[in-house]
Amino acid sequence: MTPIATNPIRKQQSLDANVARNLSVTTNTVPQMTGIAPRWLLHFLPWVQVQSGTYRVNRTKVVIKESPKVRVNNSNGYSNVAPEDLLTIPILSDIAISEAAALAKNFQTESFGMGETIVTEGQKDDKFYIVAQGKLEVLVRGEQGYPLRLAVLGAGDYFGEVDLYKDMPSDATVRTLTPSRLLTLSKACFDQVVSQSPQVLDNLRRAVENRMRLKTLLNLYGEEKVALAADYQGETELPASFVDYESEPQEYELSIVQTILRVHTRVTDIYNEPIDQLREQIRLTVEGMKEQQEWEIINNSAFGLLNAAAPSMRVQPRYGAPTPDDLDEMLARVWKKPAFFLAHPRAIAAFGRECTRRGVPPATINLFGSPFVTWRGVPIVPCDKLEVQNRTGNPYGPGKTNILLVRAGEKEQGVVGLHQMGIPGEQMPGLSVRFMGINSQALASYLMTVYFSCAVLTDDALAVLENVEVGYYHDYQYPNA
Repeated sequence: MTPIATNPIRKQQSLDANVARNLSVTTNTVPQMTGIAPRWLLHFLPWVQVQSGTYRVNRTKVVIKESPKVRVNNSNGYSNVAPEDLLTIPILSDIAISEAAALAKNFQTESFGMGETIVTEGQKDDKFYIVAQGKLEVLVRGEQGYPLRLAVLGAGDYFGEVDLYKDMPSDATVRTLTPSRLLTLSKACFDQVVSQSPQVLDNLRRAVENRMRLKTLLNLYGEEKVALAADYQGETELPASFVDYESEPQEYELSIVQTILRVHTRVTDIYNEPIDQLREQIRLTVEGMKEQQEWEIINNSAFGLLNAAAPSMRVQPRYGAPTPDDLDEMLARVWKKPAFFLAHPRAIAAFGRECTRRGVPPATINLFGSPFVTWRGVPIVPCDKLEVQNRTGNPYGPGKTNILLVRAGEKEQGVVGLHQMGIPGEQMPGLSVRFMGINSQALASYLMTVYFSCAVLTDDALAVLENVEVGYYHDYQYPNA
């Protein structure tokens, strides 16, 4: 019997698995992109078809419009206000720009620590204040003697303007909730400026008196009341009335996100199996465009929701972190059929911690096959486009963000998304892909475009909780085991 010869050089007894893999076919996934978000806002918003790229919002005439916050310039611990920004304050709106410039030069910067009282109810004060930085609380004494919160003021808010022309006790107490910096104008400085134009003070008084008179004729939103007769008897002459409209209604032009996708023809000719290379390139580019679309709807300076909110619909959190009380305050502003809250995931987590602290865990519902935290039955929708302004550079460290509350739909006079369907090369509503040709380097080009915008039909359809702190945690005491 002849023994089988073995090769003393070969030590392994079978084919190496790593070599064998060269003869196998792998199963590949399509390219994965971490930056893709659910983009719930695009799902929750009702979309309106826009003709000719323009959407006009016609409103009833508002006789007394809300005054915006005053823009304050802060730099290196110093604050100032431009003369033209002073003219946005109702009682100063009729003065000349030269007089506004003189007033602006007389503002002084004052700093206050947390918990300091600036104005006391029932006592006289002779200063006008503009909040440059920080947060303040306005309180009035209730019938039972307890202080009742009237408002929380933030940067750009102001108070005490009546003290510039009236000598009367303050009707509220103002104290700081955080270290704050204020711009102050004393009555003496104001009198010195206006003394050079004696009629300025008279104009201020008339402007305030006229504003107060008009308020008695208007509703809460500054619109004229419809003249009506109710609960009368006999032959009473009925009042005549009509509803006036804004002469210059706001128009929204469709915005655009656009790019040119380039793909080498060799890639699509040879490496197109089993995954379609062109399809994946278009899919991933569309994902990036839709992410930008959602960001613009929230942050765009012209039509973004954060910038579209009316001054009276902007709420400051009482303690920095988002509490149930803060969301209740938002619901009191958008009380006509609120549709959903919109918040950064970290803001939702911060709200959850405050609910846990108070022993009121929020309920959860399922929408679109996903769970959503709710408050008072209104879903809180996560959205990473409500960015957290971080102070440390750590994306998971302390920072501030905003929370939105939205009423949605044309029928509800709410917030709507805008797009135009039926455009050439349309792949989905408002989004088109159009072949541009192949250049001399064998690169095929595709023009990719999405047209969209967003409109707030009435001011009370959108509220913002500003300056929400997401980095606050509670310490709990546990009994020893």
